[in-house]
Amino acid sequence: MREPVFRSSCVERFLRYVTYDTQSDENSSSYPSTEKQLVLLRRLAQELRELGLEDVELDRYGYLMATVPPTTSKRNVPVIGFLAHVDTSPEISGAGVRPIVHRDYQGQPLVLPDDPTQVLRPEDDPALAGQIGRDIITASGTTLLGADDKAGVAEIMGAVEYLLAHPEIPHGPIRVAFTPDEEVGRGVAHFDIEKFGARYAYTLDGGGVGELETETFAADAMTIVFQGFNTHPGYAKGKLVNAIKLAAQFLERLPKRTLSPETTEGYEGYVHPYVVEGGVDRTSVKFLIRDFDAAKLQEKEALLESLAREIAGAHPPARVAVEVQQTYRNMREILEAHPEVVACAEEAIRGAGLEVRRRPIRGGTDGAKLSFMGLPTPNLFAGEHNFHSRLEWTSTWEMHKAVEVVVRLCQVWEARAPS
Repeated sequence: MREPVFRSSCVERFLRYVTYDTQSDENSSSYPSTEKQLVLLRRLAQELRELGLEDVELDRYGYLMATVPPTTSKRNVPVIGFLAHVDTSPEISGAGVRPIVHRDYQGQPLVLPDDPTQVLRPEDDPALAGQIGRDIITASGTTLLGADDKAGVAEIMGAVEYLLAHPEIPHGPIRVAFTPDEEVGRGVAHFDIEKFGARYAYTLDGGGVGELETETFAADAMTIVFQGFNTHPGYAKGKLVNAIKLAAQFLERLPKRTLSPETTEGYEGYVHPYVVEGGVDRTSVKFLIRDFDAAKLQEKEALLESLAREIAGAHPPARVAVEVQQTYRNMREILEAHPEVVACAEEAIRGAGLEVRRRPIRGGTDGAKLSFMGLPTPNLFAGEHNFHSRLEWTSTWEMHKAVEVVVRLCQVWEARAPS
């Protein structure tokens, strides 16, 4: 694979951005869910203005938008958008991130110094084994790195910087947006599609070079609440029904060899209990329900509800309450009706000397929701690896290639537009 053509300061920007703690909070009712996300968003707004953009706007919801003016004389070039989210996962601390650049990687295990039990080994990570001779960036072992999605943020900033410095590159109007709260499923809850004004868009929130993601899981959130009966334990015989034990029986009866994240891959869906809360009187279990076929979500939800009611029914007067919330749907349903948005991305990736790698996302992106809101938005690679982990890493080579693909993508849309 050839070296990147379009160099920018994306790596230097990334090393700065990851030092901002922008962890989101799914238990918060505010928007953004954490005030600290706004600290980085304000910094990004300042940097966009310093680059020369005049319409930079950070709204009350934490959406930062700006426009790169067109350089082409063509009038029919569609407005194209690029988006990335600033927040990091609530699962692992993002406070005090200390990025480390491992120069000229030669295939050795990378021991992260602040916790030597955290070791990146190429035999465990084929993508890392493919980075010989390149610079690798990790955190120090006690936090995640934040490449998800500050790599995407830095790459969009790098592409904006490069395009503004090279007005000889023909392109149409380009809109960029940085958003909060993607990691807690609310990233575009208040996003104004009309104000953004793009006809098509791309999120930069994917994995290794060449990846182009056009289908995601369909996703629901499900909460099952067991209502027991509490009384003084000294006089509880024949009366007490312990909701904790009901929940434990329920979890123990979940399928052991199927339907879980640890036993599925590819196009296989799953049910994933991720939070258990409560006490003797009342205990809730929260689930992530995932499948590429939305109809199969209902099958999985019916299975869980039936099992829960069977267990509660065997322990009167116990009761069960079930709540299901739609999270997002498979963006393939929308993107299949807009083949041009995918074709242009494939052309840009090949133009950068890369093989197009199409794969389903065993997760979701803001692009899934944006697509159903009327803005077709596939996902481009950003060089994210081992995301939501203390072993998270990225490659400076992959980051520069992502910038190159964005720049080429702007050119592709301009070239395809009629004169």
